[in-house]
Amino acid sequence: MQALLKFSNGVDGLNRFVGKYVIWLILASTVISAVNAVVRKAFNVGSNAFLEIQWYLFAATFLLCAAYTLLNGEHVKIDVVYSRLYKRTQTWVDVFGFTFFLLPFCAAIIWFSVPFFLKGFYSGEVSANAGGLIRWPVYALMPLGFGLLFLQGTSELIKRVAFLMGLIEDPTEKVLAKTAEEELAEAIAKLAEEKAAKAHAA
Repeated sequence: MQALLKFSNGVDGLNRFVGKYVIWLILASTVISAVNAVVRKAFNVGSNAFLEIQWYLFAATFLLCAAYTLLNGEHVKIDVVYSRLYKRTQTWVDVFGFTFFLLPFCAAIIWFSVPFFLKGFYSGEVSANAGGLIRWPVYALMPLGFGLLFLQGTSELIKRVAFLMGLIEDPTEKVLAKTAEEELAEAIAKLAEEKAAKAHAA
């Protein structure tokens, strides 16, 4: 079981790393959207590539951060009944859900999306829109995102079983920490301060 818990910690670390940096794609998408809108209104010039890259980035954020969201227990739950159960009963519900719903679902998506991605990759499929982008990068996000989610689901299952065995503390107990959004805001503020300091020194 200790080996499985080490594997779980490794998966948690991987998805924590991915979530920490993929969130920057939201900022990139917002900036591209704003620039595209300004250029289109001011100069009457548009680009399908700019429009498509926005939903590419959104898709990347949604799919790649699904595992990070699961790690932090932030997925939407209908817990009218669940919240009234004892902690061990809740854990057994989680074990059942991960085993019979989440993991098989992720495996099915990976199974069907890999050939879909490979077909687009080898054919060099390009958007039907004029000036559009190649399609395979966004197709690759499906097996990659659900692969990360499958790994995180396995990690959560391991932690639930370990908790039931009395080997670890409750894995669903949240430790108060800065959210990814707060970390992003602090990073942006820090960059702005550094830029202002350099400008002042010059």
